[in-house]
Amino acid sequence: MKCIDTTDAVGHVLCHDITRIIKDVVKDTAFRKGHVVTEEDISVLLSLGKDKLYVWEQDETMLHEDEAAQILYDICKNDNMHPTDVKEGKIELVADCDGLFCVDVERLNAVNEIDEVMIAARHTNSAVKKGDRLLGTRVIPLVVKKEKMEIVKKAAGDVPLVSLTPYKKMRAGIVTTGNEVYYGRVKDTFTPVIEEKLASYGIEVCGHVLCNDDRQKIAGAILELKNQGADLIVCTGGMSVDPDDRTPGAVLEAGARIVSYGAPVLPGAMFLLGYFEDGTPVMGLPGCVMYARATIFDLILPRIAAGHEVTKKDLSHMGNGGFCLGCRVCRYPDCPFGKGV
Repeated sequence: MKCIDTTDAVGHVLCHDITRIIKDVVKDTAFRKGHVVTEEDISVLLSLGKDKLYVWEQDETMLHEDEAAQILYDICKNDNMHPTDVKEGKIELVADCDGLFCVDVERLNAVNEIDEVMIAARHTNSAVKKGDRLLGTRVIPLVVKKEKMEIVKKAAGDVPLVSLTPYKKMRAGIVTTGNEVYYGRVKDTFTPVIEEKLASYGIEVCGHVLCNDDRQKIAGAILELKNQGADLIVCTGGMSVDPDDRTPGAVLEAGARIVSYGAPVLPGAMFLLGYFEDGTPVMGLPGCVMYARATIFDLILPRIAAGHEVTKKDLSHMGNGGFCLGCRVCRYPDCPFGKGV
């Protein structure tokens, strides 16, 4: 930086904050570090007693923090999101719709391993609402070498680091299994829970079939709902390893490809996920979904609602963060559950 006369400072970048103090009235920062001095600023600066200013000594090899922040924004930006105004080298991204927010974690880490720049994002696979803040970018120093920002762009690659996928308009069919419900021995308290969770993603229930513990009847109900146009089929009950729990076999008999029967998540270990050839997902939900506030279903449903295909690898990697702490007052999703990936 260099020291210059304030009257010669137009167009220069301040290297320090300048405080304004009026006794018993105000104490604030009149000009912040990084501010580009304008003609109108000169009289104000002089009134604050600043006859000299320390400014950035302009160098063709360097970028101002705001210019560098724009580059960080450019490597992140994608559809369905907009930036805040740049301020002190920082830009944030805000959601334009409800949807599933995803981060390429490996490339994000590669960028953050470079000194003097940072991008802080929500967890990948987060369900977000319109208006939610998604991430923030910032350059650490006031100025940064242009060469450094070229390294950042190379580490990020040509594809945006993040995405926000709106939820699709979907219709779901529900198959409720179990002799105790089918024969009216107990009230069905599972289906209302599922309907509420589906509705939170705009998913309409187009059909509901009750079945006893007959594998062929469960398989027939699954196919019936699929033929009625269900984009998603949810089976409740019959998911344990007891001999009379027939749902996994019924899903297979209906013709779905089983991605996984079981997931490294508690609650929700006995979860089943399959897909038909046309991409229609079918889920078998364990009993914990009926009574636990947050389960494997809450972690997977946003991805299904956004039209993302969930793989065996996706499920296998959910063990990191997949253990619910069972807090007395549940704060999900504002907690670590499901935040490992």
